[in-house]
Amino acid sequence: MKLIVAAEKNWGIGKENKLLAHLPQDLKYFRKMTTGKIVIMGRKTLESLPGGKPLKDRINVVISRNSDLRTEGCVLAGSPEEAVGKALALAGEDGSDRLMVIGGASVYRQLLPSCDTCYVTRMENALESDCSFPDLDRDPEWELVRESPMQEENGIRYRFAEYRRK
Repeated sequence: MKLIVAAEKNWGIGKENKLLAHLPQDLKYFRKMTTGKIVIMGRKTLESLPGGKPLKDRINVVISRNSDLRTEGCVLAGSPEEAVGKALALAGEDGSDRLMVIGGASVYRQLLPSCDTCYVTRMENALESDCSFPDLDRDPEWELVRESPMQEENGIRYRFAEYRRK
């Protein structure tokens, strides 16, 4: 299973259920990396998407403890474990390579131990956030295996990084 996240310098990932910065190239990267995949997210992440609607051209698995939640176009799961089970069943023979965890913070924390690759948009700027992602640079289980050249949009310097579990 894989994971994708955008994090500022101190590994903050969001504020008030919104992304920290508007980076059009990062949104294109996210679309490229997740299209055709099974994306796993929490309810708040779904609500933060445009119109609160599922992502097109992806199977959307949403984790919520609210069993009465009705979201058209989504597969609902009551826990991260149930979400992974449903996603694996939908993935068929392609298995966990088709699964992509897309947030939010608590879903990342719960599913990171099951992931083998993390695609991280690493912003050099320190931005105010109210939720964060674990610092993979300090985690001995993870190694940085690839980085793109530095880019800048809207005053934010960033690069695309790939981390793999050792």
